[in-house]
Amino acid sequence: MHLNLRVISSHAVLVVLSVVCLAPIYWMLATSLKPPTDIFDRALIPTSVSFENYAFVWQNVPMGRMLLTTFLMAALQTVGQLLTSLLAAFAFARWRFPGDNLLFLLFVGTWLVPLQVTMLPNYVLVARLGWLDTLAALVVPQLAAAFSVVLMRQYMKAFPRDLMDAAQLDGASSWRTLWGIVTPNLRAPLAALGILLFISTWNEYFWPLLVTRRIENSVVQVGLQMFMTQEGDLWGPLMAAASLASLPIFALYLVLQRQVVDAFIRSGLR
Repeated sequence: MHLNLRVISSHAVLVVLSVVCLAPIYWMLATSLKPPTDIFDRALIPTSVSFENYAFVWQNVPMGRMLLTTFLMAALQTVGQLLTSLLAAFAFARWRFPGDNLLFLLFVGTWLVPLQVTMLPNYVLVARLGWLDTLAALVVPQLAAAFSVVLMRQYMKAFPRDLMDAAQLDGASSWRTLWGIVTPNLRAPLAALGILLFISTWNEYFWPLLVTRRIENSVVQVGLQMFMTQEGDLWGPLMAAASLASLPIFALYLVLQRQVVDAFIRSGLR
């Protein structure tokens, strides 16, 4: 009986938390489907469904181009950071050399440096390279991050060292050991890290606003600002644009959901 009460109470807490998390998403979708005359209607279920807001967004903002640019920026940054974090984490976890811990601490220290400190040097470099208003300006300065390296290093250190030593005894090089043995067994943490990086990049606002000049070359988060005017916020189109901006994130999570759950379970068991 005591166990049943405990299970019921834990599930009740999960249900409440789920409702709290899903309520803003539902309100966003419901508002985006309301006609302009019903935007401020407080009914939980729209009395009538209209796609006028989506049509308004698609006609007045280059939403398709911005979604493509945002997706390319997020995908390239995610792949780049996964690659650099794998290489750096393998080096820090596998090899020992004088000052390796100090070098790692200095590398982690860059995580504490705010964006405002590196923003101006990166902007000047991008401008001198002639990359302003291009995809390269959005991607290249963010191809490496301390957070990714720190997280992957922890997984690398937990990886059985005997397997890597056995591969080395069989004549496998470090490069082959990394890609043939270590990486295939880290699919779950790589998927979890990939989702975190993709979402973080997808929601990036300040850096794209700084290095892009034309709205068609900008990202969707900058495009959302166009519906917030001095005369008043266009709530219907704003919610419709936000819904369109959220769809790729939902799709990515649905595809990689199993790997993400597996990563959290394994991290909890360690």
